Amino acid sequence: MSGVTNQEEDKKPTDQSAHINLKVKGQDGNEVFFRIKRSTQLKKLMNAYCDRQSVEINSIAFLFDGRRLRGEQTPDEVGLSLSLSHTHTHMQTHFQLSDFEMLLQLEMEDGDEIDAMLHQTGGATA
Repeated sequence: MSGVTNQEEDKKPTDQSAHINLKVKGQDGNEVFFRIKRSTQLKKLMNAYCDRQSVEINSIAFLFDGRRLRGEQTPDEVGLSLSLSHTHTHMQTHFQLSDFEMLLQLEMEDGDEIDAMLHQTGGATA
């Protein structure tokens, strides 16, 4: 009987951990809180944020730990495979490693913050 009780107790944390609380913070400091399933695509959160802020989805870049998020990603999938370009300096010798593939685990945790930044366009030539 105690085995059944343990199984039921094991299910409770799993059910609770199926959801994640995320905060989206705009450049103006405005914070919007969301509770979504870990398996929900982030585009649902992105669209809801843009609707609440009355902005076009194409005018906002969503960043997590400085890296741009894609709408088809889920909080559990934000263990991103990133192509990084590194510059290493050692005793005035410069080595450049381009197209260096690295798997980074950036799994989102409950209470994590996503930055919503306005796209910068334009610029003048001198």
